[in-house]
Amino acid sequence: MAEPTLTIVYFAWVREDVGRDEERIDRPSSDITVADLVAALAARGGGYAQALGDATKLRAALDQRFVPLETVIGEARELALFPPVTGG
Repeated sequence: MAEPTLTIVYFAWVREDVGRDEERIDRPSSDITVADLVAALAARGGGYAQALGDATKLRAALDQRFVPLETVIGEARELALFPPVTGG
């Protein structure tokens, strides 16, 4: 049985703009995509809109596995959102 909540963890400037490290939300429908959830969070306005308004500037991981934003959240327990990582 799926947990009733989804933990969203924010990193780097995403965390700074949103103003928190993480939050728990009611589990969305299992067929919602990461991109759909990001858009819903951005619609909150303020720092959420600033950090999440342009999804092309984001990367995501579900349960600590990198995924494209078009991925269905399914039964994941954790979603991490962060800027693209660059090597060097």
